[in-house]
Amino acid sequence: MRLFALLIKKCEDIRHLHAGGLEIFKYIGPGLLVAVGFIDPGNWAANLAAGAEYGYSLLWMVTLSTFMLIVLQHNAAHLGIVTGKCLAESTREHLPRWLGTPVLYSAFAASCMTSMAEILGGAIALKMLFGLPIVPGACLVTFLVLAMLLSHSYRKIERWIIGFVSLIGLSFLYELFLAPVDWMASAKGWVTPAFPAGSILVIMSVLGAVVMPHNLFLHSEIIQSRQWHLADKKIIEKQLDLEFFDTLLSMLIGWAINSAMIILAAATFFTIGKEVAELEQAQELLRPLLGSNASNIFAVALLLAGVASSMTSGMAGGIITAGIAGEPYNIRDKHSLMGTAGSLIVGLMLICCISNPFQGLLVSQMALSVQLPVTMIVQVYLTSSPKVMGNYANSPGTRALLIFLTVIVAVLNIILLLSAFS
Repeated sequence: MRLFALLIKKCEDIRHLHAGGLEIFKYIGPGLLVAVGFIDPGNWAANLAAGAEYGYSLLWMVTLSTFMLIVLQHNAAHLGIVTGKCLAESTREHLPRWLGTPVLYSAFAASCMTSMAEILGGAIALKMLFGLPIVPGACLVTFLVLAMLLSHSYRKIERWIIGFVSLIGLSFLYELFLAPVDWMASAKGWVTPAFPAGSILVIMSVLGAVVMPHNLFLHSEIIQSRQWHLADKKIIEKQLDLEFFDTLLSMLIGWAINSAMIILAAATFFTIGKEVAELEQAQELLRPLLGSNASNIFAVALLLAGVASSMTSGMAGGIITAGIAGEPYNIRDKHSLMGTAGSLIVGLMLICCISNPFQGLLVSQMALSVQLPVTMIVQVYLTSSPKVMGNYANSPGTRALLIFLTVIVAVLNIILLLSAFS
């Protein structure tokens, strides 16, 4: 109950703000950009595997992951608003070089794994649409994303991409009214932790697909670019509460869409015992709503999801390498450019080395969950330090909550490692 009391208090703070509804909605944006990752190719693969193989029993992982994400993303944004520096810059400045540099390089490796999943999803979509082989398709997606990032043209179409992909995600929610869902099993799955035999890889994939290390760096950078730390105390506190509203709303939308994917996969595949080995099979989830055009619409949505999320993973790579160099992110700067291009190119190279795209997506998401506790530990240290945050350092309750969540992730990783050697 203590965990949820902190969230309830935040919601009450928002309710008492002297800001009109339209003013509140002006602050929605960074959270939605981060939430693009909720319906990226890695999420689709992890959720499809979770529902098809284990029915409703792994829904609890979506609930836990989303709760963790709300706390962590708000905490990362908290750092950016108060200090005016992103997580990567703060890591370099406040951690010893021998410790901070390996942490940032491991985070960059995580952004490369993310880029691999996002580019791979786009390549699978091109294969579905035009029959293009995976590797040439991945090269085309990488070139497109790099061109958009370098030209800044992505800003002109970003809202369209997010809007279209969100509509496809919301179609999954609509389909809940059409599918033969076992709602009692769903309700139990949301709140009852379960570890079916052989499920640990999928569990960690769901965790890595929702709570993604690169998004913590991304969110702290996007939010700090507004330079709210230069304002007075009253304005900073107001921005913290409004940002929490943005994060809470965006993450809850993501929770609903992720849950819908697993529920529909359980109702469509698990109940008939159908094995799922390809991401393309997810198009069957849309068939009741979209009919014979489901395949093409699914492929277009997957392509846009891959492109949109590849942009954010590439930006995160640039943010991290800029932090290593002790600089703010600027795509015109060589360190940011090297990180952005490097994340995408390394992701492309990894795609060339895998033989099973669907399994590659799952493994990439699992790898993110392995790096996650490293980023969490650093973030908790920084946001709990009065030296870094001043009077805005984490309260004892918030610090205890963040440590508790970090321990959960670490324990799950230990279970994963033990299962690998058993």
